[in-house]
Amino acid sequence: MKKIIFLLTVTLFMGACTDTFDEANTHPYQITDESLEQDFNHVGAYYSSMLGNIFGHQIEENLVAESFCDYMATPTPFVNGVNNTTYYIRWNTYWGRIYGSIMAPSKQVIEIAEAGGYDVFTKWAKLIQILGLSRLTTYHGPLIYSEYGSNLSTINYDSEEELYNAWFSELDAIQAVFAANKDYTGMKNFDASYGGDVTSWMKLVNSMRLRLAIRISKVAPALAKAEGEKAIADEAGLILTNDENFNVSLYGSKLYLSVICFEWGDTRMSAGMESFLVGLNDNRISKFFQPATDESLYADHPEVPYKGIRNGASLVAKGDHTSCSMINESFKSISERSYLSCAEVYFDLAEAALRGWEGAGDAGANYQDGVRASFAEWGAGGVDAYLADATSTPIDYNDPVYDGDINDFVSRSTVTVAWDETTTNEEKLEKIITQKWIAGFTNPNEPWADFRRTGYPKLPLVYKNDSNSDWGVIPNDEWIKRMPFINDERTGNTDGVAGAVATMKGDDLISTRLWWDTGGSNF
Repeated sequence: MKKIIFLLTVTLFMGACTDTFDEANTHPYQITDESLEQDFNHVGAYYSSMLGNIFGHQIEENLVAESFCDYMATPTPFVNGVNNTTYYIRWNTYWGRIYGSIMAPSKQVIEIAEAGGYDVFTKWAKLIQILGLSRLTTYHGPLIYSEYGSNLSTINYDSEEELYNAWFSELDAIQAVFAANKDYTGMKNFDASYGGDVTSWMKLVNSMRLRLAIRISKVAPALAKAEGEKAIADEAGLILTNDENFNVSLYGSKLYLSVICFEWGDTRMSAGMESFLVGLNDNRISKFFQPATDESLYADHPEVPYKGIRNGASLVAKGDHTSCSMINESFKSISERSYLSCAEVYFDLAEAALRGWEGAGDAGANYQDGVRASFAEWGAGGVDAYLADATSTPIDYNDPVYDGDINDFVSRSTVTVAWDETTTNEEKLEKIITQKWIAGFTNPNEPWADFRRTGYPKLPLVYKNDSNSDWGVIPNDEWIKRMPFINDERTGNTDGVAGAVATMKGDDLISTRLWWDTGGSNF
């Protein structure tokens, strides 16, 4: 009898002790067994569309960042030659893509994921918001973020400083959830980039943190250093090989740059790309572009048969320059495009080393690793000779179509490729950013930000500057600084826009520098 009582007592005691065992011993971020049993289609189906809309189309990318950072130029004299490329704003729609196709569905998916306890999906959606908005802020500056989804007549914007602080904090939370669920497989059916591998997304989180830290390194050096060093030190690592690159699937669509180039005929190689790639004997040129179809166009360098168009060019008729170099035919058949590559990470580490960030390694070694990674990514040969070249420099540009000096320029840059440890940090930074710019081809957002932030590479000025008081006056020895807020916001959220402008360095004009664009010394 005593034995029976003892067993009952032990059983009851054990039951009492284990009532909260699962709760007490479950990581607060760990996905539950119930969640793992779901097929996740009701939450996962949103992700392909959100990721697919991170990039813009012609009037959101090709006629904005792609032109302003001098990758591509248009042969087409849109609106009598007075348009975005000549600094009179005609098109401004990236806001609608990010808010309509990323923020709106991500808000809905986060609500579904939170209600179901799908923490990984919640944080994945938050990360995609950051991926999109961190690009959009380089266009406009302040954005609607913390009050997104508000039904109030006035929706307040977050200042740029508030945005970056919020994103760094959220990257912490995202990484904590991912770290607690490294073996989670629920994303697999919806992740065309990494096949649902959480550890790969963790590398992206760190690499994004490093990108954002570098971007604000001049305006908030202490915060940038802390966040950059956190990214470098995190045990999940950075994107450091090309097979780890974060590429976004086109989900069966064509690359829009290919459509604009081959089907519409509205974009060609820029004169800036011609100047640098031809002058530096860069073998990536044949991976990026096709030879011009008229031999007379490249008579000034007949051994390198490529020709570009100056951005902000004076154009008479579209047919005048359509024989200039198109992008490589291979772009017609690609199935994905780069968002963040290991080449960019190495160049970020090289700059971080110049700035004295702990763990960044050697600036010169990182610089060379970045160039090598880019050559490998594009399948170009001759990288050893390229890295050893200490004499070749960008060439001057001649527009062979029009007589006289129309659209011509003398190169502002005398940069060479070979690393020289004896030069100043400023000279080293010019090399780093110039190569980062070349490596980032087809992904113009960060190169345009780098150009405004550092002044590198030393790109040519636009030939035809149509800026005026309507959108802001750009001095003839300067470049466009930002895109204005969209008209729907200007007229429908007037007080919100006014509040945003109050946090900026000037009015809602294309001449107002963004927060991280200090205009001052790089060191």
